[in-house]
Amino acid sequence: MDTLIEAAQKTQQKTEKKTRISGSEAVVRCLLEEGVDLMFGYPGGAIMPVYDELYKYEKKLEHVLVRHEEGATHAAQGYARSSGKVGVCIATSGPGATNLVTGIADAMIDSTPMVCITGQVPKHLLGTDAFQETDIISITIPVTKWSYQITEASEIPSVMAKAFYLARSGRPGPVVIDITKNAQFDELDFEYEKCKKVSSYIARPAVDMEQVQAAADLINSAERPYILFGQGVILSEAEAELKALVEKGGIPAAWTIMGLSAMPTNHPLNVGMLGMHGNYGPNLMTNECDVLIAIGMRFDDRVTGNLNKYAKQAKVIHLEIDESEIDKNVPTEVAVVGDAKESLQALLPLIKKKSHVEWLNRFRECDKQEYEKVIQGETTPRSGELRMGEVIRELNEHTDGDAIVVTDVGQHQMIACRYAHFNKTRSNITSGGLGTMGFCLPAAIGAKMGAPERTVVAVIGDGGFQMTIQELGIILQSGVDVKIMILNNSFLGMVRQWQQLFFDKRYASTEMVNPNFLMIAQAYGIANKQVSERAELGASIKEMLDYDGSFLLEVIVGKENNVFPMIESGAGVGDIRLE
Repeated sequence: MDTLIEAAQKTQQKTEKKTRISGSEAVVRCLLEEGVDLMFGYPGGAIMPVYDELYKYEKKLEHVLVRHEEGATHAAQGYARSSGKVGVCIATSGPGATNLVTGIADAMIDSTPMVCITGQVPKHLLGTDAFQETDIISITIPVTKWSYQITEASEIPSVMAKAFYLARSGRPGPVVIDITKNAQFDELDFEYEKCKKVSSYIARPAVDMEQVQAAADLINSAERPYILFGQGVILSEAEAELKALVEKGGIPAAWTIMGLSAMPTNHPLNVGMLGMHGNYGPNLMTNECDVLIAIGMRFDDRVTGNLNKYAKQAKVIHLEIDESEIDKNVPTEVAVVGDAKESLQALLPLIKKKSHVEWLNRFRECDKQEYEKVIQGETTPRSGELRMGEVIRELNEHTDGDAIVVTDVGQHQMIACRYAHFNKTRSNITSGGLGTMGFCLPAAIGAKMGAPERTVVAVIGDGGFQMTIQELGIILQSGVDVKIMILNNSFLGMVRQWQQLFFDKRYASTEMVNPNFLMIAQAYGIANKQVSERAELGASIKEMLDYDGSFLLEVIVGKENNVFPMIESGAGVGDIRLE
């Protein structure tokens, strides 16, 4: 009898908790329930009811007005990557929604948690080619973890809860929620309950201890073990466990560009960058190790080069949360499916304390060769035009490795990833898998808003800068403090490099006639300066960093300098060339 009374009381309490509100207000309340206090977007007709509610809640939920919807996605990405939270962006239907697609695809391949809310025409107009109607669900299904269209107001709380759960859990990624205009206007009895699981979706696979033991046995018996780590270490907050494994096993460790900053740059067992423009030793030694331990990375083609020539001598251990990545590109001897932090915590007690001095020295010998043939001339040239590498070296001198560095795509990206120093995790933010030009400026703004206590430097090429240059308007309106450093070579530099090396210097449509960037910065109320002389570089970077507010520093660098080392298309990691 008591049980029945208690059940009735709970039902009554649950009913009393419900509040009759509009669907648009429900959207805003859902965001607040999920801890969202900042979002990026651009209003329009089909999403206007939600914006009307945002106006009412502006003291609790800040909305950042971007100048193009793509900027909203990249800003949300930067925010998510620096803060570890879910990034949120919002747009109207039709062109507003389709303008989000590039950033959504970028977030999907780089595993960035993001919830994208789009407006849609009323339910009765769906499929009629109404004004600004586009089937954004069908468009985004291939580049999201989940896409769903809400047509009834009553769906909003449960769908929003599921969206945030899917975006942040397991291997993170973007979710699209499309809301018809009638669902925004109609009323519902609002009650919110956070989502904790989704049928048939396993967010954190249970770690198989037999596989962990098998991995430990291989590592303990290895003479030349080698760790490759990616962004999965950062996403699972497994930086301490990675460091412990590296130090206990005495194992050299190299990083993908998405894994950069998970381990301090100056750690003695951090051997450098993998991939097409990575360091010489990390690439070469991939084909000389006997056990290869991949942690939270997916063996992207830019890391592996020609798969037919990749690590054929090695027994491969793969620690990865996404089972679909196992054996997708590189066959594994042992696969440990699960969250990187949990997998490493299980593995650590089984690893024997060792050092591999001779093996590590092989990497250091390669470092010497690379320094003499590449690094010295790139970072400490004695004459000639400024080089991108020396700009990053000077930046290191003034930030001490504590800044967040956001990069676009191209030569400057590879140079920054190669030479920037990092002491803290979540410090390198770039477009990795999709390689989206235009990513940097809005992502840097979002990164600063996600980590306001940190210095954020946008290192960007003259080409990528102009793809989203309008987002300087966010700085004008919000006053956010971002340091923008344009490395201007008046070329689409990476494409030009390939044209030089493989197309007989036929520079087809790659030379840029650029505007006066300083005048543009001035128009947006941003302090600015141009530097082209080596003697003025260090002082100019210091001036930029010391300035109280946003600052644009244009650095004129050599027009036809190239990025080396380099693995040519179709070549293996062992074929890496230094010049």
